[in-house]
Amino acid sequence: MKVVFHDLFRGVYDYDPAAAAGRMDCIVDELTGEYEFVVPYPADVEDILLVHSQGHLDWVKERSVIYEMALLSAGGAIMAAEMALKGDPAFALIRPPGHHASRDSCWGFCWFNNVAIAVEKIRRRGAVQKVIIVDTDLHFGDGTENIFDSNDQVSYYSIHNVAGLAQFLNIHQDCDFIAVSAGFDKHKLDWGLIYSTEDFRTMGRMIADHARQHCRGRFFAALEGGYNHQVLGQNVKAMLEGFDAGLNPR
Repeated sequence: MKVVFHDLFRGVYDYDPAAAAGRMDCIVDELTGEYEFVVPYPADVEDILLVHSQGHLDWVKERSVIYEMALLSAGGAIMAAEMALKGDPAFALIRPPGHHASRDSCWGFCWFNNVAIAVEKIRRRGAVQKVIIVDTDLHFGDGTENIFDSNDQVSYYSIHNVAGLAQFLNIHQDCDFIAVSAGFDKHKLDWGLIYSTEDFRTMGRMIADHARQHCRGRFFAALEGGYNHQVLGQNVKAMLEGFDAGLNPR
């Protein structure tokens, strides 16, 4: 598994926890030497308009620094999805996050819906048909649900517990691609006070195992929430280790 990352993501682009100094560094420090890093390119305006209105794009564009970072973040998700299509699953270590961005609005530190943009880009050209989006964040991805609400080819699932994930994956065995909105703020030392680091490893293994069995191993993940820098890097690494274990069972 490769990690999609640009050094610009280290920058403080806004005054919210997702943009806090050191948030990317704590993850990069854990993954350096373990995973290959690749550098993304910004998304095109046409990519953003696959899921967002022109009015929403123009509104974000007025916030110049955020706009440029948001384009790069969406581009990172697209790159990860494209790599996954070629049988090379990837983790998009990007920010700002995206799952609270709907077609015409956004909140919760999100501006463009990175995962939705990447999924729709490969869907529109017929590279995939039935997609499942798994969201491990503390918060429900209302933006993702809003974008795909009337699309019966894309199923969105916000994880409540590991048993629920197992049930969801068991039901959705006919998918041909998986996208993961990888949030880590449900950790017991983060805002959610629920999951252990091992839980993220388990979820990663379950998702990758499902992709290996039903999607020819085609899946990608993109960073959403996670704000305790003391454990965030460890949690991301645990999920990636789970992905590796699911793809390469012993």
